Amino acid sequence: MFIAFGFLVVLGSVFGSYAALGGHFGALFQPFEFVLIAGAALGAYISANSGKSVKLLLNALPGVLKASPYNKSMYMELMALLYVILNKARRDGLMSIESDIEDPSASALFSEYPRILRDAKLVEFITDYLRIMISGNMSAFEIETLMDQEIEAFQHERSIPSHSLRDVADGLPAFGIVAAVLGVIKALASVDQPPAILANLISEAMVGTFLGILLAYGFVAPLAASVERRMVSSVKVLECIKVTLLASMNGYPPPLAVEFGRKVLYSSVRPSFLELEEHVRQTKSGAAKKVDGPAL
Repeated sequence: MFIAFGFLVVLGSVFGSYAALGGHFGALFQPFEFVLIAGAALGAYISANSGKSVKLLLNALPGVLKASPYNKSMYMELMALLYVILNKARRDGLMSIESDIEDPSASALFSEYPRILRDAKLVEFITDYLRIMISGNMSAFEIETLMDQEIEAFQHERSIPSHSLRDVADGLPAFGIVAAVLGVIKALASVDQPPAILANLISEAMVGTFLGILLAYGFVAPLAASVERRMVSSVKVLECIKVTLLASMNGYPPPLAVEFGRKVLYSSVRPSFLELEEHVRQTKSGAAKKVDGPAL
């Protein structure tokens, strides 16, 4: 959302200023310069990455045009789900949630939180570690180590698109210089032409440098930063789940375990203590109607 607005600001500022200074847009219309620079950058990207890396980038790009799903309301829903799961497990025993984690899509508990259920990675992360907790064969320290390793692998994989885009941004000015050098070579090969024609050829050559720098710092580098921010947000939600589950394993009651998870969130999406307390209180009453037995 913001990235599209930013791109419009870049275009308006650059070309608006150029027009205000008396520049002619016809001089900038060099489609083959653009094809040369963009094509060379695309070819370099393809040669430097695997098919899986390209697929990760294609999956990541649509997300930057949308608002981040990891907002305050999503985290409130996530913490409500974790509270209900941990509360049920604490009251009725870990085995009572086995059917819920084996088939979350058919679980009445998970179905109350559709936003979480739609995120396959979150559901997988929650259910996998609850399954490990039910097995009772691993200590909290061992599970924490395993969580850290999985989060690190997830972060590394999700970082590939932003890193590759930054590499493309770093290379675009150089490809712009290549286009400019080729234009200068073309101009020098026409040295027998009148000065007006030579000046026009040289100005066309300089468009290559302009396009390379504009594409690099005005579009591709901000796009890489946006993809990276989305990746960081997707990692932070896993850390929230990790801290909450570990707090429960270490003996803290569900309200405190959820509070541990709240503390690791960024301030822009972190609900206040009172907001979370009120939300948990409402979740308690809802859980009491859904699950047999009184809520703790």
